[in-house]
Amino acid sequence: MKNLNLVHLNGLRALEAVGRLGSLQAAAEELGVSIGAVSQQVIKAEAQLGQPVFQRLPRGMVAVDGARPMLARLTDGFHSLSEAVGLGRRRDDTLLTISVAPVFAARFLVHRLDRFSTLHPDIRLRIDATTRLADLGTDDIDLAIRVGPGTWPGVDAELLIEQTVFPVCAPALAERLKEPRDILQLPAIIDGPSMFSWDIWLKEAGLDGSSMATRHVFNDASLCLDATIAGQGVMLAWHTLATYALEQGRLVEPFSVRARTGMGHYLVTRAGARLPAKVKAFRAWLKNELPSPVETQG
Repeated sequence: MKNLNLVHLNGLRALEAVGRLGSLQAAAEELGVSIGAVSQQVIKAEAQLGQPVFQRLPRGMVAVDGARPMLARLTDGFHSLSEAVGLGRRRDDTLLTISVAPVFAARFLVHRLDRFSTLHPDIRLRIDATTRLADLGTDDIDLAIRVGPGTWPGVDAELLIEQTVFPVCAPALAERLKEPRDILQLPAIIDGPSMFSWDIWLKEAGLDGSSMATRHVFNDASLCLDATIAGQGVMLAWHTLATYALEQGRLVEPFSVRARTGMGHYLVTRAGARLPAKVKAFRAWLKNELPSPVETQG
């Protein structure tokens, strides 16, 4: 342990982050400090070690050959420290921390949390709404809900609901739609980052080769939904995004045709982990709030 007295901990963190990420800028973003601060920590740590750790090249910071084993050990060490801190913070069995995408939290989860609290008044929820895929081995996260193929490494992923997509629009616009082809007359509201396009639904509806006229493009599905509710066009939606607005009558699903995307909503936990009672309670409640894993197609 006495070797730890030779270099300050912040310096070791800076060395590890720069070595793993390959640049001062990336390390600064991860550590939440300025590039200058990281640079100074690296210089100070190299001085304390008595030898250079990095070559400063145009393409970034590259570890010298002799420093690579040390950097690998530092990465392992900080990973273990992070796990230890996470385990310490998980001792509170009354606090359940859930990582979810912001759109899932805003459009599906928040409208139903009072039902969970009624069933389990002894469990407090902390919702971490982020698009970042949580590292359940190191982050202070009990479980995550993610959309994708369900093949993420290092986790157990349980399918909650298959993602199928379908058009939604305001009730006034729906009055103009008698058959699927009529939807081509309406402007489309597009979710720019989406992993699928209108083609997938048009093909399912027998309109292969047709195209939609775009009105607005947003970089957030929740904004797309607001524009659709406002009557600005038709959107390609999915259950957890649109169900609350459909239940309220603010949106209409004009046709029963739904198209599979190959994706699903999954409940994600640490691989091989024994699930505590609070996670099991939330899982059972959420399954009850959702249709069966494979949505019935009309």
